[in-house]
Amino acid sequence: MCADRAALLPKLREPDESEAVRFGASGMSYSRLALVAGETAAVVGRARRVAVWADATPEACAGLVGALGAGAAVVPLSPKLGQRELEHILADSRPELVLGPPGFAPPSAPAGLPVHEVSLDVTGRALPEEPAGESDALIVYTSGTTGMPKGVVLTREAIRSNLDAVARAWEWTDRDVLVHALPLFHVHGLILGLLGPLRVGGTLRHLVRFDSARVAEELSEVGTMLFGVPTMYRRLADDAERDPGIGRGVARARLLVSGSAALPASEHQRIARLTGQRVVERYGMSETIMNCGVRSSGDRRPGYVGLPFDGVELILVDEGGNRITASDDETVGEILVRGPNLFREYLNRPEDTRAAFIDGWFRTGDMATRSPDGYVRIVGRRATDMISSGGFRIGAGEIENVLLEHAAVSEVAVTGEQDPELGQRIVAWVVPGGAELSERELVEHVAGLLSFHKRPREVRFVRELPRNELGKIQKGKLGAEWASRHVFAG
Repeated sequence: MCADRAALLPKLREPDESEAVRFGASGMSYSRLALVAGETAAVVGRARRVAVWADATPEACAGLVGALGAGAAVVPLSPKLGQRELEHILADSRPELVLGPPGFAPPSAPAGLPVHEVSLDVTGRALPEEPAGESDALIVYTSGTTGMPKGVVLTREAIRSNLDAVARAWEWTDRDVLVHALPLFHVHGLILGLLGPLRVGGTLRHLVRFDSARVAEELSEVGTMLFGVPTMYRRLADDAERDPGIGRGVARARLLVSGSAALPASEHQRIARLTGQRVVERYGMSETIMNCGVRSSGDRRPGYVGLPFDGVELILVDEGGNRITASDDETVGEILVRGPNLFREYLNRPEDTRAAFIDGWFRTGDMATRSPDGYVRIVGRRATDMISSGGFRIGAGEIENVLLEHAAVSEVAVTGEQDPELGQRIVAWVVPGGAELSERELVEHVAGLLSFHKRPREVRFVRELPRNELGKIQKGKLGAEWASRHVFAG
């Protein structure tokens, strides 16, 4: 491995012919990627900010790497952005150039911005000198459920230090081949899933589209690690139930990692039964990259995101902002973090940036407990997942996990709705798994496993739950309008 660890992507500074990335059937060696990225960097020149059409292609990869190599702050653009979102992001970030694939026809929003088509069919040139570590690397727009997305500004040093901490925790080296089908415009797929393997000098095999058979094939041949989100692991388990060969292929992996949302205990158990593998969970955000993770050699405990990564300090605080010292796996508090992994600012939003911090600690808005051995368990978001009912503060995630233990429940979301007597009543939105199911049965199921006050006061059977592109349930959309279109009698 290249000794220059000060470089963000050291092996691209001393490249060889080993495979760096492969998107579907199209692959590039480190030498070739370095040359194509160098060509792109020359086009970028001294531009401060560059937008990249971040589809799952080798051209997008070369564009991202080339813009980073030029020292520009990269704004990854999702190909699925609506016109209003795209207009907002471009107006907010004001890039000087848009990079896209050959034949790229920019939507109406980038009209007037210069567009450069990244081609792999170039002679190429060397990458320029490594930019300063404290300079901005990425402006990642949050996928929030309310309001317009905010630009999270991440420095090169934040990315570099955090990826090194993750690599140590997972024993991730240049011998690893990472397999995934995650999008390249969020922290999970872009920083962890693309820059991660390039930083350690390993290989990325991107599937372009998730397919269980392809996952199993890659892991049975060359893949050593798999990154996914809960919806992908559920599909993987469903397909392995029908085709045991998929389970055997996945069984050959060294590490299975799930993130972006909690993986239900029932899915942990299914994956373990079908593959012999226990999934590692981790916890991160756009603003912090990765905060916690179960170590590759640690206890892979369903429902827990493990210990803070090296360099990350994590505390829990109560509603008054007082630090919670109890490690009893019961006391719920908001997660605050600090460390070199933190973002620099919300772009053009100084008030939002100030409000996000308290005495140097970033307020994540996530609620959790801590076990005696330090393992962190996320129970929900402060805004949408903490329910005040009958004088109790209840985490929606705890109820959701119990409901998912019921064999006839396929998917679930728990919300709190205003109630004149309770303050908020607990409502469970349930996608049945095929078997006959009643509201009473589910209420009694929860009441039998948790404290009685945590039982749902209402169960709504729905055909589907609203999700964003990473599979996270958008609870802000669960209301009267969603009910009118999707609720049916259980």
